[in-house]
Amino acid sequence: MSLSDIETTPSGFLVNIEDWSKDLAQEIAVDEGLELTEKHWDVINYLRDEFINNAGNQPNTRNMTKAMAKAWGEKKIDAKVLYDLFPGDPSKQAGRIGGLPESRRKGGY
Repeated sequence: MSLSDIETTPSGFLVNIEDWSKDLAQEIAVDEGLELTEKHWDVINYLRDEFINNAGNQPNTRNMTKAMAKAWGEKKIDAKVLYDLFPGDPSKQAGRIGGLPESRRKGGY
């Protein structure tokens, strides 16, 4: 199934999380000018896991930097690392590529 066959919100988020697949994520990323690397997938998978397995939790950028530093075995990373991966706002852009609903949270911290 391609992106043109799937219902999305006006801001490009999937209406139905069950429509998501890795192939669809690749298609959304290409539309956004991104080539997904292993680190992109780490962020996407982290956000999906938090949402699906933690009562709809949608971590903010600060919590994402802490989780990714741990996942990547680094002492600390800053938000710039995530913005380099997802220039369209890490939590929103990675969430959109990950098939998650749009976050209603305000701000990145």
